[in-house]
Amino acid sequence: MSDGTALAGPDGAPRCPWALSTEDYVAYHDEEWGRPVHGDDALYERLCLEAFQSGLSWITILRRREGFRAAFSGFRIAEVAAFTEADKERLLADPGIIRNRAKIEATVANARVLAEWSPGDLDALIWSHAPDPATRQVPKTLADVPAVTPESTALAKALKKQGIRFVGPTTAYALMQACGLVDDHLETCVARGAPL
Repeated sequence: MSDGTALAGPDGAPRCPWALSTEDYVAYHDEEWGRPVHGDDALYERLCLEAFQSGLSWITILRRREGFRAAFSGFRIAEVAAFTEADKERLLADPGIIRNRAKIEATVANARVLAEWSPGDLDALIWSHAPDPATRQVPKTLADVPAVTPESTALAKALKKQGIRFVGPTTAYALMQACGLVDDHLETCVARGAPL
């Protein structure tokens, strides 16, 4: 049983324990999670996927990511903003995604909001909530990793104020972790501070 510290992965290198249950997680952990993500469409995708993950395990979303990308036009904001009621019905019948009406509605509604923003606005808003790394303690165990922070609470509030749906402080923090606004790889994890 893990005490929450980094554990040896398939190659013997220490990794965050959550990353070791499947090969999918190992690859996601090593190559993507905690690495900086920029660009409005890329951040919109992560925002949508974190919303779809709400109430589910991340592996459920990770294994359907290509299905989500195909269903939502590669998460290109301008294209999703143009989705019609017929598109929403198509999505509700698509076995390649999570067929949750409220989450599908939010994904399309959020694209419509973001399509009105200037290029770079979403990137700037999200990254303006990145905490100063010098003010954060490096987590030694999973118990040291928060689920919510003042910054994620502020980010969720800022997004909601702009009309973005299905984002709360916990979802916002998961987005911050996934997109590299924070580095929550454990202190001895091989991916901590890994080069891009």
